Amino acid sequence: MSTPQTLSSGAPVVTANNLRQVYKISRGVLREPDRLQAVGGVSFSVYPGKTLAVVGESGCGKSTLARMVSLIEMPSEGELRLDGVDVVKASAEVRHALRRTVQLVFQNPYGSLNPRKKIGAILEAPLEINTEMKASERAEKARSMLALVGLRPEHYDRYPHMFSGGQRQRIAIARALMLNPALVVADEPVSALDVSIQAQVLNLLADLQQELGLAYLFISHDLGVVKHIAHDVLVMYLGHAVEQGEKKAIFSSPLHPYTQALLASTPGLVGTGTGLARRVLTGELPSPLNPPSGCVFSTRCPHAVDRCRVERPVLRELEGRKVACHEAEQFTQTAALQH
Repeated sequence: MSTPQTLSSGAPVVTANNLRQVYKISRGVLREPDRLQAVGGVSFSVYPGKTLAVVGESGCGKSTLARMVSLIEMPSEGELRLDGVDVVKASAEVRHALRRTVQLVFQNPYGSLNPRKKIGAILEAPLEINTEMKASERAEKARSMLALVGLRPEHYDRYPHMFSGGQRQRIAIARALMLNPALVVADEPVSALDVSIQAQVLNLLADLQQELGLAYLFISHDLGVVKHIAHDVLVMYLGHAVEQGEKKAIFSSPLHPYTQALLASTPGLVGTGTGLARRVLTGELPSPLNPPSGCVFSTRCPHAVDRCRVERPVLRELEGRKVACHEAEQFTQTAALQH
């Protein structure tokens, strides 16, 4: 199996700097459109062999971020580098070539595969479109990829409806790897699967990462899954990064009240070193068309003070991670007492 397309050792596969995505929402012919900021200035890097998990509630901007990184959408502002190239400033030809560097694995294995095509044809399609490989070479690579994801050679001639959900997701993963990408964007790849099958697919992703040196941008709302697969975690709320750092630091001593609430509401994580009692996050997510003027979490935060309602906190270094909270120091003291 050939190795993925990567930069020189130690260089990030993807780097985002102050990445923003703003959509214009029509309000009628004679009215100015509203501006919906889906992602409001997010920065990160993902290195070969590492997984960055992006977590948060529905509507926080996770999937929009995934679409930008996979070049489905261009960001409104900011810098996005793939394979060392700024894709925002790159020509259409360069972007087309860079799309081979990053591939997607979608949430729903039932909807992501063409039911009218055999598995062999589905796997060979990326090669047929993007390479000059002969039909025999494409077939050989498709069969070897089936073996790599734990499927049998005879599956090559079958249709998607003949497989279980877990097998279909294995096929989707195989298709994503056909062009030897350096980065795989996995958007909720196990949320549609049974719990027992989730573990198998996550173990497969981990094995493939170790064998091929892949980088993963892993989108999820399930912190139990994230704890299993991630190296680093980016917590998003209403389009903004509120906490960001190594998985161990964030899971053992979360500093942002939103991260604390997410961990405390996740079954299986309460009482596992976080010192958090189980509680439910109250209130509703504000409209992205009318976000709070200060901290985006201030309307739901039990620790909010007047400053939080008027001044938006910046993402700053604290206790081995980055956190956007004016009152974060009090949580470092609380964590010290708990441990």
